[in-house]
Amino acid sequence: MADFPDYLDVDYTDGEGETPEDYPSVEHKIEKAIEVTKKGLEEYENPVVMWTGGKDSTLTLYFVKEVADRFDLEVPPVVFIDHFQHFEELIDFAKHWADEWDLDVIWARNEDIGSIVEERDLEPGDDIEIDELSEHNQHHVRNILEYEEDSFPFLLDTYVGNHLLKTVALNDAIEEYDVDGILSGVRWDEQEARADETFFSPRHDPDIYPPHDRIQPILHFDERAVWDTFWHFTIPDVVEGYPEEGYVPQSDTDLPEGIEQEDIPVSPKYFAGFRSLGSEVSTDKSAEEPAWLQDLDNTTERAGRAQDKEDLMERLRDLGYM
Repeated sequence: MADFPDYLDVDYTDGEGETPEDYPSVEHKIEKAIEVTKKGLEEYENPVVMWTGGKDSTLTLYFVKEVADRFDLEVPPVVFIDHFQHFEELIDFAKHWADEWDLDVIWARNEDIGSIVEERDLEPGDDIEIDELSEHNQHHVRNILEYEEDSFPFLLDTYVGNHLLKTVALNDAIEEYDVDGILSGVRWDEQEARADETFFSPRHDPDIYPPHDRIQPILHFDERAVWDTFWHFTIPDVVEGYPEEGYVPQSDTDLPEGIEQEDIPVSPKYFAGFRSLGSEVSTDKSAEEPAWLQDLDNTTERAGRAQDKEDLMERLRDLGYM
């Protein structure tokens, strides 16, 4: 902690003991998100925005762009973790909006794993021998994860796979670009492992990750508030010709006249019934109707995710996962 940059003036207890109910309206939530975003952009010298193409990180990116424009601040680079198992539509979506919004994108990849996958033409689930890995990755597997098997499956939603494909890729990018703060779309209600997070969350242990902070502007949003903000505030603001009062589409074809789905910064997977976007091989749609029309109050947002990884979330977060 003492070695972390002393130029920061942030309150690491902000949000402690709070829940989404402490911000009763969407307007209250937006006001707090703007406050946290502005503080993050002003205080950190080398911040980045974590962007997955999902609804939470895209909403966070929207706040970053709006706050930067309003207060004459720079839009930081965006980090997109390419774990080699994305839905193709999600990669296309990210590339399209990166171009539309003129984003500086850092494509964070575990190139060692990527080269093995390419050379051996591996499919998700195929085994990778630990001895094939670089010394850097072997260190993570043996010394940090204390994994003792001779191989691991090339799958994102496993303990070893998630750590190597996402966390190692992220931590390497943090180190390479000397990042001191990551603006991310983590939310209290999304997972029990995230329920005790604060708006400014320290990650200062150099034995685990390059020291940095997590800045979490939409921590206090619930799933319903995310979608309400999209359809009544974000989309009318960024999509030319969209009704100013907002409009909630009932399907992928139910859009205002002159508006196409590709005009809207909402992944087509949400229109198709997915509530949460993970890997292509282990994430299923929750229902047939679009995500925002589903029973958000009585069903689990991440039910379509592989549960073995969900059950490991606390351990993964201790190692630097989002």
